[in-house]
Amino acid sequence: MGLVEDELQDVRKLCEHLIIGSKLVSCVQTMVRVEIKRTSFKYIIVCIQFPAEYPSVPILIELKSKTLSEKLLYKLTGICEQEAKKYLGKPQILKVLKFIRTFIDENPLSCCFDEISDVRKDLNNDKDELKLRQKNSIISLRLHQGKYHLKTKIKVPDDYPTSSVSLEDVETNFPPLFERHFKAQAIETARQCVEPPLGKKTIRPIFPTSCFT
Repeated sequence: MGLVEDELQDVRKLCEHLIIGSKLVSCVQTMVRVEIKRTSFKYIIVCIQFPAEYPSVPILIELKSKTLSEKLLYKLTGICEQEAKKYLGKPQILKVLKFIRTFIDENPLSCCFDEISDVRKDLNNDKDELKLRQKNSIISLRLHQGKYHLKTKIKVPDDYPTSSVSLEDVETNFPPLFERHFKAQAIETARQCVEPPLGKKTIRPIFPTSCFT
């Protein structure tokens, strides 16, 4: 067997054992397709093809996802291509799949990539700050408006957006009444994004049923 067929055989044997949350969908010379899933949202489909000059050149990689950002996938594809180049002349598929799984695990904020980008656009670049702490899945936010400021940490759960974000370590010079209102409103807004209404109002009929019998 040639190098490609040997590698395909290794992928069939090892992929789902070595790559946590992976599912091998297709493993033939024309296409290797693997689904890698951490949560229902952190889910990537990896499509790999062998160029004619392989393994002297890197494998061809396409990443797909119905949930994650297209911009994120584009950037991650480029990073994966660079990772594959480290193994020229050697099998590359399992190395790249491991890399993608590690990326998902070590970048928990990838699930809100576009949202973070949108928030950055709305910041006042002179004073406002937004910092990411990927390891702890926390967004540190510092906002200023006139003489007032607000500093907080937004904790993003692993199963976001199924579960809502939470606020931690809120600091502000707003009066206590306003601070409590801001916190309560933020918590309620986050809850409404992931949960149904707390209680449905029943509509009472205008006319009693007996009127129609």
